Amino acid sequence: MTQGAGQGPEVERTATLRDFRVPAYVHETGPYVSSVHPGDVVPPAEEAYPEGYTPTQRDLPVINRGDTVQVPVEPAPAPAAPAPQPAAGPGPLYVVGDVHGYLDDLMAALREQGLIDASGQWCAGTTRLWFLGDFTDRGPDGIGVIDLVMRLSAEAAAAGGYCKALMGNHELLLLGAKRFGDTPVNSGAGTATFQAAWLLNGGQKTDMDRLQDHHLQWMARLDAVEEVDGYLLIHSDTTAYLDYGDSIEAVNDTVRETITRNDADEVWDLFRKFTKRFSFRDEGGADAVRSLLDTYGGTRVVHGHSPIPYLLGEVGSEEGEESAGPAVDGPHVYADGLAIAMDGGVTMAGKLLVQQLPLDA
Repeated sequence: MTQGAGQGPEVERTATLRDFRVPAYVHETGPYVSSVHPGDVVPPAEEAYPEGYTPTQRDLPVINRGDTVQVPVEPAPAPAAPAPQPAAGPGPLYVVGDVHGYLDDLMAALREQGLIDASGQWCAGTTRLWFLGDFTDRGPDGIGVIDLVMRLSAEAAAAGGYCKALMGNHELLLLGAKRFGDTPVNSGAGTATFQAAWLLNGGQKTDMDRLQDHHLQWMARLDAVEEVDGYLLIHSDTTAYLDYGDSIEAVNDTVRETITRNDADEVWDLFRKFTKRFSFRDEGGADAVRSLLDTYGGTRVVHGHSPIPYLLGEVGSEEGEESAGPAVDGPHVYADGLAIAMDGGVTMAGKLLVQQLPLDA
């Protein structure tokens, strides 16, 4: 099977977050909002969508983390020890949740786990590292994140390990914005464009300005699904992967072929399905996880995409409610223990999670 291309400090919570399913913020002034054409993006109010699908609205709040209270953290007295290495066989397995352009947070988390050294070079030997997607948008340096992951891929491979990455919905969004721009697509709720959706969902002009062909080629070749050590790795907490094949290889091939055909409507539909969320959270969630495991293998699903505070239902769960939300200290295990959520909510002053599996290791 073809593999995908090689691939901070915790702060006090803001008290103004709202559940992203409440679209009040869609009409707020935000970065680059002047580029969004009224009427082209936001679907009519009467249109019904599956819960959690809002690709033509802002998918999550765009938080200016500089407006939150930052807690000073003293530098560690000594560099973290390199990740532990087994006597023989493959190295330890780590997964990384959504990064969304927060390069400094990512570097700090990788150093804390002993995966990179003080200069940012791979120092983890045969360790296996998987990123679960969403490298860009909302944060300040998405291209820097992609450059780091690409570099670590080469360094890890040279050391006998690997660093690989999955396709997230924001990779599809950035690809679409670059390739198709303001080309109208059939959104199912009137006219939409990748450019407008990208801007609404935290697209950063600096990322677009620095985006080069090798970044686009790397993103376009990423796998959507992988199974490692009994863990089924995916980006989005949805069963929409089942629409693209009954095996891991079939899904990955179909996704790549869809991107290669370069049809705006086809890529939009792929993005739309990757944007769905919460399939594992409520009643029937465990059965939804099992449908993926039964089809693709593995005993647990590991995903990003939906921030843990939202999965816990404690951030703006009611219209008009304001809540600072629960502190995120690590992955969230739910759906009868079958699902592990890895998006710690770094975009809302949360925590960027880098975790060794199994969780009790």
